[in-house]
Amino acid sequence: MELRIFTEPQQGATYDDLLRVALEAERLGFGAFFRSDHYLGMGTEGLPGPSDAWITLAGLARETSTIRLGTMMTSATFRYPGPLAIQVANVDQMSGGRVELGIGAGWFVQEHEKYAIPFPGTAERFDRFEEQLAVVTGLWSAPAAEDGGFSYDGTHYQVSESPGLPKPVQRDGHAGGPPVLIGGVGKRRTPALAARYADEFNLPFVPFDTGVEQIARVHAACEEIGRDPGSLTTSSALVLCVAETEGELARRAAAIGREVDELRENGLAGLVPEVVDKIGRYAETGQSRLYLQTLDLDDLDHLRLVAEQVVPQIP
Repeated sequence: MELRIFTEPQQGATYDDLLRVALEAERLGFGAFFRSDHYLGMGTEGLPGPSDAWITLAGLARETSTIRLGTMMTSATFRYPGPLAIQVANVDQMSGGRVELGIGAGWFVQEHEKYAIPFPGTAERFDRFEEQLAVVTGLWSAPAAEDGGFSYDGTHYQVSESPGLPKPVQRDGHAGGPPVLIGGVGKRRTPALAARYADEFNLPFVPFDTGVEQIARVHAACEEIGRDPGSLTTSSALVLCVAETEGELARRAAAIGREVDELRENGLAGLVPEVVDKIGRYAETGQSRLYLQTLDLDDLDHLRLVAEQVVPQIP
């Protein structure tokens, strides 16, 4: 089981805050540093204000050396697919091939209203999301311009004989570029898109049994198109709150505005032995990664505790 650090900068973080956490996560040996892609705090003023996911990842690409970097999840409503393919390829080159693209249809209407971003209805957002996946991955894997390049004639996006440049460093993802992550609990379109385009399917903060049911749907969608379900990594994102004592656990829960009992039920939370047991339960479902939502970015001791006392006990 690989553990990755996942941050929510829209809740209130500077670039320097993210850099400090990313460097410590790298030093401690965590598998990746991911960040959300949001422009508005949720239940907070989010001071000093939001940062752009791909701009900050570009900076981190140059200031880290080994840890993988990615988004969970870039909203398909935020960027046109061509520029997004270029941005990700650029950051992949800047990092020496350490980038992963988590991408979704978008859901937080208020951030669209506050920052002049169109927010179509659910069906259209998923249509655009599907076309974005086709265009982004098509540009990455496109043949040379002299061989015709990449063309696409969609309802929302059209491409004519694009050279598909620049190429990312990573070309061995399922869709021909960096690894693509898709997540969610939609019963039909989400599994189908994951089966077609994703290297990894993520379960975002869902009840354990709900996640097991969704993995089964994704595997069935893979089989329907002749893809080996075993070629798709499965993972979960869970809020992190772990401690050595009940008092420390209560302090960490209070620092992120949550209740201990609720976190124990819904997150990766509890004393060290409890958390080790929970990780084992996820591993038994075939999941091989957990994204630890780290909400208190000042508490680097939290990461150190996980690295020093939890990780060594994971089978």
